[in-house]
Amino acid sequence: MTIQREWYLEKLKARMHNGMIKVITGMRRSGKSFLLFNLFYDYLLESGVRSENVIALNLEDEEYAEYRDPHKLSEYLRSKIGSGGQYYVLLDEVQYAISPSDIGSDAPLPLYGVLNGLLRKTNVDVYVTGSNSRFLSSDIRTEFRGRGDEVRVQPLSFSEFMSGYEGDKYDGLRDYMTYGGLPQITFFKTHEQKAAYLTNLFEETYIKDILARYNVRRNANEFGELVDVLASGVGSLTNPMKLSNTFKSTKNKALSPLMISKYIGYMEDSFLIDDAKQYDVKGKRYINSPRKYYFTDMGLRNARLNFRQLEETHAMENLIYNELKLRGFSVDVGVIEKREKSEDGRSIRKRYEIDFVANQGFKRYYIQSALAMPTLEKEQQEQRSLVNVNDSFKKIIIVGGPTAMHYNENGVLIMGIHDFLLKKDSLNL
Repeated sequence: MTIQREWYLEKLKARMHNGMIKVITGMRRSGKSFLLFNLFYDYLLESGVRSENVIALNLEDEEYAEYRDPHKLSEYLRSKIGSGGQYYVLLDEVQYAISPSDIGSDAPLPLYGVLNGLLRKTNVDVYVTGSNSRFLSSDIRTEFRGRGDEVRVQPLSFSEFMSGYEGDKYDGLRDYMTYGGLPQITFFKTHEQKAAYLTNLFEETYIKDILARYNVRRNANEFGELVDVLASGVGSLTNPMKLSNTFKSTKNKALSPLMISKYIGYMEDSFLIDDAKQYDVKGKRYINSPRKYYFTDMGLRNARLNFRQLEETHAMENLIYNELKLRGFSVDVGVIEKREKSEDGRSIRKRYEIDFVANQGFKRYYIQSALAMPTLEKEQQEQRSLVNVNDSFKKIIIVGGPTAMHYNENGVLIMGIHDFLLKKDSLNL
């Protein structure tokens, strides 16, 4: 069954002929190629575009290895583009056309010169994919000189996952929490098949790719152990200094905060993890350290730990974070400080945490993740940070089990995780 990724296809359709390079980024095996070379390609043909007017190259494929040379790539593309009619250039995994020697140079990268040059042709619309943000996403504003338009592709959302799942939403969520949403995982039937695929993919594709790209093979063991520490501590506040101390105390290894910061950056550049900074809600300022890290795909995270640490609380929090990012929100960890009286009458400062502060334009939502709220006392505990926010933005608690959507006496919206993930406009209900 083909999963129609309408969210992303609509983003590409809305960007057609906008005079910019459409840069489709995201982690490997998240479905970028399928989106561009199948769904979008088919849409072009169905819209009346002739197949010879669509120039498609996968630079990861050895068949097209010679076009990893930007000059040969430019010659090939220009030879295919005629003077009449509209042409569409689709390039997959363009980071292969960037030489390691080009990185760090003050001169513009040749690849970007090729792509920017195509924009000077009024009858050419350009779309590229890449799996490394350092080579693409972070360069869009500089190298493309304001002519790069990014579309970030995530693994399957739970809604997309369920569109091809044979079972109910409760079994589906359990499998989704365990094996994640990489599209290929939907073709496997047994735990052994899924576990082998994810474990091999993490080690043979992501880890080896990072070690080779950033030349850290000599420190492969330390890098791998850092990956394990972050995977074990999903949703926990940390920073490079704290992680460095952890290595000293529990692993008897010296790994400097600077090196840890670099390694985390490598994982973020490869879209394996993402972070959420702390935001002081009342002070309206960011607290740069510590911060939380979440895995872009929970299946890969679980495979890295051999499926030993399947804590539902942390998994659910990670899924909520990923869904908010997929819906286009910027996501922070909220911090509320309040003066309260201690038992002996002294004034003390208490700090409360809000799991997520989700912002999008003028919209803001304060969201708490609670695996279960079996008692009124537990509900009061979960909403304590929310009711201390003195503004009019919506406050929400997302609960793990089946829960009828309702507002409580404090105006907090309570909904189940299935409603949140499956209903497109769930935050506005």
